[in-house]
Amino acid sequence: MHAFVAISLAAGLPPVTAQTATPLIVVEDRGGTSALPYYEALAPQPEATPTPSGSVTMPQRASDADMLPVRSTRLTPGLEPRRTIEAPGLRPLFLIGDDARSRAWLKQRLPALQKLNAVGLVVNVEHATALQALRGLAPGLQLSPVSGNDLAQRLGLRHYPVLITSTGVEP
Repeated sequence: MHAFVAISLAAGLPPVTAQTATPLIVVEDRGGTSALPYYEALAPQPEATPTPSGSVTMPQRASDADMLPVRSTRLTPGLEPRRTIEAPGLRPLFLIGDDARSRAWLKQRLPALQKLNAVGLVVNVEHATALQALRGLAPGLQLSPVSGNDLAQRLGLRHYPVLITSTGVEP
């Protein structure tokens, strides 16, 4: 059963919430070794006991407050140079922080971001109230508090706000 959860996470399937979850039906369980130890670092939860119906209780998703504060030490507010990249299939995303430059950029670029259905990563934010204020500036867009250090290293980024698409990075 744990292998199914691991495959779902690796495949990038959306998280299952209590409101949308349907009972998991185990078609075949060949035993084996539990994959749980490999995933405990991702969401340390006590092992769930299966209910008599064969369904599994999924751990609760972390709230935004649990993710805060977010500090991306590799990124600072500033002007990132425009450049071309090749990342076929990458969904448009943008990086912002809780600062005046990011708020002005978000207001200016909002129609284009909405048209692209871009996902926002808030890479520097201290409090839930600041995150909510940023979300208020971006109706219809998803904004998630996430460290941008790994992405900055992979793409050679030093500054935000920035829009990243499958073909380029633009300030």
